Amino acid sequence: MQKFEPQRERVSKLSYFLSQPHQPFFLAGIVWAVLAMGVFSAGYSGAFATALDPTLIHVYSMIFIVISHFFHGFLLTTFPRFCMSAPVPKEIYVKLFLIYETGGALFMTGALFYAPLALLGAVLIFAGHALVVSNFRQIYLAGSSPEKRDPFWLLVAHTTGLAVHSLFIAGLLLDLLGIGIAWRSAAYGAGFYLYLIFLTFSVAQRMIPFFSHVMVKKPENFIAVVYGALALKTLFFALGFTVAEAVVTLAAALYLLKEFLDWRLPVFSSPAILWVLHMGLYWLPAGLFIDGVTSLAQVWMQTSFIFAGMHLIAVGFMVTILIGFGTRVTLGHSGQVPHADRLTVALFWFTEAVVLSRFFYSLAMGLGLDLQWLFDLSAAMWMVLFTAWGVRFGPVLVRGKKEG
Repeated sequence: MQKFEPQRERVSKLSYFLSQPHQPFFLAGIVWAVLAMGVFSAGYSGAFATALDPTLIHVYSMIFIVISHFFHGFLLTTFPRFCMSAPVPKEIYVKLFLIYETGGALFMTGALFYAPLALLGAVLIFAGHALVVSNFRQIYLAGSSPEKRDPFWLLVAHTTGLAVHSLFIAGLLLDLLGIGIAWRSAAYGAGFYLYLIFLTFSVAQRMIPFFSHVMVKKPENFIAVVYGALALKTLFFALGFTVAEAVVTLAAALYLLKEFLDWRLPVFSSPAILWVLHMGLYWLPAGLFIDGVTSLAQVWMQTSFIFAGMHLIAVGFMVTILIGFGTRVTLGHSGQVPHADRLTVALFWFTEAVVLSRFFYSLAMGLGLDLQWLFDLSAAMWMVLFTAWGVRFGPVLVRGKKEG
C-alpha cells in the first residue's frame, strides 16, 4: 500500500494546482515573461538570428502570450463574480490552459527557427483566445447582476483584442507569402492601447476603489470616453500623425488625472498591498503625459525616443497593476491575508526600477547617447523581477498555503 502514496501525493498536488483558474495561468505567465524577454533581448541585440523579426516576436508574445496569461487567469476567476454567474467549469479553463501552452511553445519555437511554425502556434493561441471571449460572452448573458456596465466593457476589451489578434495572424500570413502590406503599426497600436491598456484600465477602475473601500462617483460615460480617446490615439499612431496623436494623448492624460484625483484614494495611508495599486493607477496619466511630450519632442528634435511613453505605460501602469493584483489574488485565494511582507514590498519597488531603467534607455537613444547597455540592463531587470516573483509566489500557486 505504501508504494502508491507518492503517486497519490502527485495527483493531489496537480489537483490543487488546477483547482482555480489563476493558478496555472499565473505560473505559466511568469515563465513566459522570462522566456519571451530572453528571446527578444538576445535577438534584438544580435546574439543570434531569429526566424521572425525580434520586434514582432516581442510585441506578439507580450500581448497574446505573457500578459494575456495573467488577465485570463484573473478574469476566469473574477468575471463570473462580476456578472453574478456560475464559476467557469474546470474542464474549460484546463482545456484553455493546454491550448495556450501548446500554442505558445509552437510560436516561440517557430519564431526562433521556422516561421510557418510560429504562424501555426499563433492560430492555436487565437483559438484559445476565441474560446475565452465566447465563454465570457456566455457568462455575461447568463449573469444575474443588475449592473453590467463594467463587465460589458471588459467584454468589449477582449473582443477588440480578438479582432486585433486576427489582424496579427493575417499579417504573419502575408509576410510568409511575401506580400508587402503595411500592417504592423495598426496591429501594434491597437493590440497595445485598445486591448492591453484598456483591459487593464477597465479592471483597475473597478477593483482599486473597491479594494480601497472608497465610494467613487464616475461620469456616466467615463469608460466610453477613455476607449474613444485610446481608439483615436491608435488611429493617429497607425497613420503616423504624431502631433495629432500627442494632442489626444495629452488630453487623455489630463482627463484621467482629474478623475483619479476626484476619487480621493488614501494613497499615503494605505498598506503596501494597496499603495502599489494606487501607484500603478497614477502611472497611466503620467505615462500618457510623458508619451505626449516625448512625441512632440521627437517632431521638434527630429529624433526617436524608442517608444518611451509606451513602455512607461506598459511597465509603469500595466505591470505594476498586474503585480499588485497578482499578489493579492494569489494570497487571498490560497486562504492567506492579502498582506505584503518585506520581500513583496521590495518586489513592488523593484518593478518601479524596471520602469525607470527602460525609460532611461529610450531617453538616452533619443538624445544620441551611446548607452546601449541600458537596454540589456532593463531586459535583465525584467527577467529578475518575474523570476523573483515566481520564486516568492510559485510555491503558493502550486501547493497553496503552508500549514503550520
